Amino acid sequence: MPAGFYGNAQAVGASQDPNMEHPAIPPTNDDLSRRSFVQTGAATLLTAASWQRVLGANERIGVGFIGYGLIGKRHVLDFQEQKDADLLAVAEVHRGRRDEALAQIGGSAKGYGDFRRLLDSKNIQAVVISSPDHWHALQTMLACAAGKDVYVEKPLTLFVREGRWMIDVARQHKSIVQVGTQQRSGPHYQRARELIQQGQLGKIASVRMGSFRNIMPGFGKTADAEPPADLDWDAWLGPAPQHRYNPGRAIYHFRWFWDYSGGQMTNLAAHALDIVHWFLNVSGPTAVTSIGGRFCLQDNGETPDTQDTLLEYPGFTALWSHREASAGQVKSNGGQEFFGTKGSLIITRNGFSMVGDRKVPPENAVPQFTGAHPVGGPKTAERKGPEEFWTQNIEDKTGEAGVQLKLHVRNFLDCIRSRKEPISDLESSHRVATVCHLANISLRLGRQLRWDAMREEIIEDAEASRMLVRAYRAPWDRELKALGVG
Repeated sequence: MPAGFYGNAQAVGASQDPNMEHPAIPPTNDDLSRRSFVQTGAATLLTAASWQRVLGANERIGVGFIGYGLIGKRHVLDFQEQKDADLLAVAEVHRGRRDEALAQIGGSAKGYGDFRRLLDSKNIQAVVISSPDHWHALQTMLACAAGKDVYVEKPLTLFVREGRWMIDVARQHKSIVQVGTQQRSGPHYQRARELIQQGQLGKIASVRMGSFRNIMPGFGKTADAEPPADLDWDAWLGPAPQHRYNPGRAIYHFRWFWDYSGGQMTNLAAHALDIVHWFLNVSGPTAVTSIGGRFCLQDNGETPDTQDTLLEYPGFTALWSHREASAGQVKSNGGQEFFGTKGSLIITRNGFSMVGDRKVPPENAVPQFTGAHPVGGPKTAERKGPEEFWTQNIEDKTGEAGVQLKLHVRNFLDCIRSRKEPISDLESSHRVATVCHLANISLRLGRQLRWDAMREEIIEDAEASRMLVRAYRAPWDRELKALGVG
């Protein structure tokens, strides 16, 4: 098994090695009352009816933000455009970013270095989580237990088992959870889904997806150092294994380290695979094979700069590829192509194109090198009338990524009021994140994995199965135990 995959290779919630360096964060009175609140399950009283009472006196929804990075800043701007949202607080472990967020929001918004203080606020009904990937699951669960509804960015989880824990906690506390796979809110994605489900492409046999760019030679090799004064490094690490600060593995660049993320497989493939699952109504593959490595980039990163993943689903296959060191001539634009027995459909955030295949008698597709086949061979059928196609051609250029982000926010706020399931629900997002994690486990172990999607188990591979879960670093393992999961 690759070294360092688990951090501390223990079951989640297990006692940590007392000789390890752990952050010493003594419980405050707020900590104790909050933990008691979680353990007694008092948050379950926040039912749909009580939410209506909360919103009855003030039709605006109080929103708090955890994390203010690339997408976190975008979310603040989009929520500011919603007339029924009050932006009340920001939690961010980088003081400079926290100050920038408060300046952007204005008014009497409050800033916190510890997100748990934000969760203590009774004026906040909804939380937007845009922290580094390794924080998404725990912060979501703690927010649900505090009686909040949650908009959490993808990738949903750092490892497979976190997803089921999130679902259990959200259901227990009756929280609405929207996941940041915003493409589902795009009208042209919804139209394309309808066309495919109506059978306009026939039987789907294959899906191809990818992302290609050239960022050679990489982001450079950086040395461990003291963290900048503005950054609370220990709070940034949170449940991840202890490691000295390094600028090459912190802000933005955390995506290239197994302790915090899963590379472009969880960062970008999650969006594409979400559309596959949504369009084709599947819950998971039966087998996963992934190959690749960090072949070219010259930096501190660990995740692959080149990766090809073949997924076997019931009745079709899907292929994801990404390259970080060669853009190639065919631009993916984060898009994907669905291949059916009647034609194909290419879709990106900007629009889609559906093209029908020509109707060709099968015998006319047999190669010919010298005119007619010798005696006894296939005979070419005579074509009569104009060319025919299996399906119509459709061009849709209405897509706009910014609109999809805004519509996703609107869907979330509407679901807070209606208590209906959001368009990017927690269950389906967990299933998609699982595929990404399985691909990375397959790559790291160098073998195919067979998957039982119903039981959510790897079949007959004990070593791979152990990689479905990781340890949380103290004291965050205690926070997990208080939630009753793990």
